[in-house]
Amino acid sequence: MNTSLNTATAASGLPTADPALETALREALDVVEARLRLAVGNADPIADAASRHLVEAGGKRVRPMLTLLGAHLAGSAPEVPSAVLDAAVVVELTHLASLYHDDVMDSAPTRRGAAAAQLVYGNNVAILTGDLLFARASNVVAGLGPEAVRLQAETFERLCLGQLHETVGPKPGEDPVEHYLDVLSDKTASLIATAGRFGAMFAGGSGETVTAMVRYGEDVGVAFQLADDVLDLTSDVDDSGKRPGTDLREGVPTLPVLLARRAAAAGDVAARRVVALLDSGRLADDDVLAEAVSALRDHPVTEAARASAREWAHRAATHLLALPDTPARRALEIYAATVADRVG
Repeated sequence: MNTSLNTATAASGLPTADPALETALREALDVVEARLRLAVGNADPIADAASRHLVEAGGKRVRPMLTLLGAHLAGSAPEVPSAVLDAAVVVELTHLASLYHDDVMDSAPTRRGAAAAQLVYGNNVAILTGDLLFARASNVVAGLGPEAVRLQAETFERLCLGQLHETVGPKPGEDPVEHYLDVLSDKTASLIATAGRFGAMFAGGSGETVTAMVRYGEDVGVAFQLADDVLDLTSDVDDSGKRPGTDLREGVPTLPVLLARRAAAAGDVAARRVVALLDSGRLADDDVLAEAVSALRDHPVTEAARASAREWAHRAATHLLALPDTPARRALEIYAATVADRVG
């Protein structure tokens, strides 16, 4: 990775060293943000406050950014079509809606540095607010035509199936690691892939460009979640916004945990010690949690998970190689490399 590109990315917050593209992205993201806030508004004061809760908490707006980059990859310049901006709103509304539901299911105390919606408004209101945002996303996407509606419905189905399969767990005889990767593909990567597809599609991109964005999104989405799995063990709270071991304490089946269980089943003594800590029922104790985090972080399975995240990110970038070498393509390559770089 070019160091100057890394520096530029860190300084701007956007994955590009091209000033013209950065300006275009910033201006378009401002429009998307305004349309997003308009879309979540409601005449009912309770619905309005609950719907705005996560929007106003902020966020990186990764999915809208990838929609815009998909449009630029398709040759949209200097301005993207209004349909692309609406599509960016659709994917972010869908993402936000899923977060309301996820936080209820996971009993999450915080989201984006603020109290989770269910702690403020209660579980029922949080679930209904998520439903309301899904409805708003459907309303916006209806204006983009039947093909967009179909793609949004397919994506929504995959989001639900991913959550369902995560909740139920692997079937008897199914490899838990493969099951987990399938869950990530549906629950996380599907919407990222749709974000890129919408951008390229509504900017008039070729079939080759649209397909490249879909494949890129599928792989970079999995890479992003796998990187999060590693960061749960290795990051500082100041960097990640959450305490190391949060996923362990909540019983989330991350890749390092699944690999440790596989190694333990194969007779790895160190992995068995890790699994014994994870299954001790004592992770609410900060000292026990810290011991489990340290043991898992130091075991080779965490390095294996780190390598897997890098592999998925690298594969994402390879889907772009047949396309012209443009600032948009380079920005997408930088973003994939940034995802890989997160795990060190």
